[in-house]
Amino acid sequence: MSASIVLGVGGGIAAYKACELLRLFTESGHRVRVVPTASALRFVGAPTWAALSGQPVADDVWTDVHEVPHVRLGKQADLVVVAPTTTDLLAKAAHGLADDLLTNTLLTARCPVLLAPAMHTEMWEHPATVANVATLRSRGVRVLDPAVGRLTGADTGKGRLPDPAEIFAVARRLLARGSDSADLVGRRVVVTAGGTREPLDPVRFLGNRSSGKQGYAFARAAVARGARVTLIAANVDLADPAGVDLIRVGTTAELREATLKASVEADAVVMAAAPADFRPATYAPGKIKKADDGVAPTIELVTNPDIAAELGQRKRPGQVLVVFAAETGDAEANGRAKLARKRADLIVVNEVGPNKVFGADTNTVTVIGADGSVSRLPEQAKEAVADTVWDLVVARLPEHS
Repeated sequence: MSASIVLGVGGGIAAYKACELLRLFTESGHRVRVVPTASALRFVGAPTWAALSGQPVADDVWTDVHEVPHVRLGKQADLVVVAPTTTDLLAKAAHGLADDLLTNTLLTARCPVLLAPAMHTEMWEHPATVANVATLRSRGVRVLDPAVGRLTGADTGKGRLPDPAEIFAVARRLLARGSDSADLVGRRVVVTAGGTREPLDPVRFLGNRSSGKQGYAFARAAVARGARVTLIAANVDLADPAGVDLIRVGTTAELREATLKASVEADAVVMAAAPADFRPATYAPGKIKKADDGVAPTIELVTNPDIAAELGQRKRPGQVLVVFAAETGDAEANGRAKLARKRADLIVVNEVGPNKVFGADTNTVTVIGADGSVSRLPEQAKEAVADTVWDLVVARLPEHS
């Protein structure tokens, strides 16, 4: 469905990346009005924005004043996105200042607002910026955490504009849910994704075929709904979702350590990762060679810790735990047993196998609740699965104190 989007562009070097974001919006059929700041126009000129959007471009309230653009744009928008959002824009938005067309639009918008900051690490971490971000988030504004990477000049750190495709993914979820998209504001959630690998020797490992797509869908959906998201990714080859605190791990032991630590203050934990159930009892420091007689070596395995069960034992009152069961037969029966054994609130059950689930963009699952509820979801996009499960999580979360 076509939407009316205002794309604000702040005055930072990352302004050129907004051209790619604009292309993603327009090629998806949306009507986009670009509203740059005067500083942004020093990086990317108005003719570029006009040509890419097919709409006029202005940065002040005096152009086409008879149409009252400083009020009309915000009131008529289905979504306002500002990328990049500079330190100055964050401060103005937090304090309600309005000295140009973009800041006026932010004050008049009654639709979801998504801000994608980009700045140097020191500016992002300054107490004034931290306070401004907290203020905006408390009002329901989605403020994405910047990505970590190369900044202007030789600097590297947190402050890089998230990938335009990932900003677009969050925007798409906001458009899909509209006004019903802020039910995780103020919540902290942990999501795990991918599959762990247990080293056998320097070149071999035991693992599984989990792609991490479902876990990443959970993370993106939670960001769009306003949550502070810690994503713990095990051997995932996907673009970093915008706005998450990303922790990369390799083995089940590393996944356990990171998840137990991150979950202490979490309101909800979604264990979408696929930890290896077993690991080699010993690690060979050199590559295991094929014997001349052709006899294969015997590999002794030991059982890995059950992270989900440990989380269930540690779960504090009010915390919601979602676990997964990937089954090859008797899926629901096995899922119910795991739900009880792991002391979880919800279990997402799906059948796996060749050409099923792993690496696909869709999923077919049954969600079973500890309260006896059962939700059977038909095949659908993994993003839709994530949103449905988050609905069930939200219904189980206690009200904010």
